[in-house]
Amino acid sequence: MIVLQDALRDYLELRHNLGYKLADAERLLPRFVAWLEDTGESHVTVTNALLWCQLPKVPPGSTVWPRRMTAVRGFARYLSGIDPVTQVPPLGLLPSRQRRRAPFLYTDANVLALMRQADDSLGPRLPGATYRTLIGLLAATGLRIGEAIRLDRSDIDWVEGDLLIRDSKFGKSRHVPLQAGTVAALHTYATRRDHLHRKPGTASFFVTVTGKRLLYPTVQGVFRTLCSEAGIGVGAARGPRLHDLRHTFAVTTLIGWYRGGVDVHAHLAFLSTYLGHRDPRFTYWYLSAAPELLALAAERLERRPDRQGN
Repeated sequence: MIVLQDALRDYLELRHNLGYKLADAERLLPRFVAWLEDTGESHVTVTNALLWCQLPKVPPGSTVWPRRMTAVRGFARYLSGIDPVTQVPPLGLLPSRQRRRAPFLYTDANVLALMRQADDSLGPRLPGATYRTLIGLLAATGLRIGEAIRLDRSDIDWVEGDLLIRDSKFGKSRHVPLQAGTVAALHTYATRRDHLHRKPGTASFFVTVTGKRLLYPTVQGVFRTLCSEAGIGVGAARGPRLHDLRHTFAVTTLIGWYRGGVDVHAHLAFLSTYLGHRDPRFTYWYLSAAPELLALAAERLERRPDRQGN
């Protein structure tokens, strides 16, 4: 008989070695295995998988149950190779009905207001400078917040003017070229940071007032406060989120391409690579993310020669 705890350890180690992040699996599967052991189960079956996945009561539309089942299904596939009694839950048992929420699209004025609010609320020294520069970088490049706060000082090529994004989502790395103004803003921040922390205690590019690397929960909380204090998103059906700076960058880029007469579909692969998407279909989602984009796409379609006269 297999020992589930040992099998789980081997499974997670194998997946890590293959480059997977496994955020859900590392959090959920130890709970699943512990529950199996507590209930006297020694094998994964469709019945006990379904029962465990549906234990927490969740509101309609929640992704908790499907995400649990996805994690369990992956583990069960692994177990089936070493334990013939294992049952792999089929696809579709707990389908996700989640729809991607429409992004809050920031205007240039919104971004500038948030950067000014960082100075006003956090002070003109390091905290304000850190968040002002971080917000500006996210808006200018469309980086994920995790990619930005993981940046080390050595990840910026001041000569070439680009960033090295190391081991990001799906284990991929990429180079992100920067505009001259963005490089100048990062250099200004780095100068102030080094003046206040002459003996750095971390390799991180962005640091806290005590010189440590920023933490995502803290950044998220500070950002929400800045939005509230600056009056960003007041009355909006969907409130602003930190990740919406990335969405705004993508949508603004596509709108610029449409207005400039660029062949958008031919260039989407470039935007997909720049953003670090695993598959171009995730970039195509942005074509329906804003009414203006839909209108521009429809207008472009109507101007196609094969549509004339229809």
